[in-house]
Amino acid sequence: MILPVVAYGHPVLKKAAQEIDPSYPDLKEFIADMFETMYQSDGVGLAAPQVNRSIRIFTVDASGFAEKYPEAKDFRKVFINAKIYNEEGTEWSFNEGCLSFPGLREDILRKPVVHIRYMDEEFREYDETYDGIIARVIQHEYDHIEGIVFVDRMSSLKRMLIKGKLADISKGNVDVDYKMLFPLLKKRRK
Repeated sequence: MILPVVAYGHPVLKKAAQEIDPSYPDLKEFIADMFETMYQSDGVGLAAPQVNRSIRIFTVDASGFAEKYPEAKDFRKVFINAKIYNEEGTEWSFNEGCLSFPGLREDILRKPVVHIRYMDEEFREYDETYDGIIARVIQHEYDHIEGIVFVDRMSSLKRMLIKGKLADISKGNVDVDYKMLFPLLKKRRK
């Protein structure tokens, strides 16, 4: 089932998400719905807060970057209760987008290497290191479960310059071809 993606301005995007355990109801179906929603929206990652669930889960399929970044080929994972415990290297800029910010892309600085502990959908534990584009996608999605959105990583001047665009996104004044929930959309009277 395709889930509506929440737009910028929704309070769930600014809240640190809660850990879950294997008893979380309908987890396998929810993960399948997250992947389906991500693919239908042409995303490479999706975090549970983006579909209005404040839990520590995100999905990644970085294969959309495989042509330019071969390491992204067939990289498809679920991250549950993830914790990035170290980031290394000199920050590098990359033009990021986000399903919760349709039509907005901005250059964001992130470190190139991440060390992360997480569980997969079977609640097996992992402690892994990722770099390059895969690290970037993981960092972007991880931010969502920490209540951070990518515009929070911009300078205050840059955020001020895009204030009108952000307001339009919250109100639903954007062209988007996937289901969304806009926090400030005014209902039209009949």
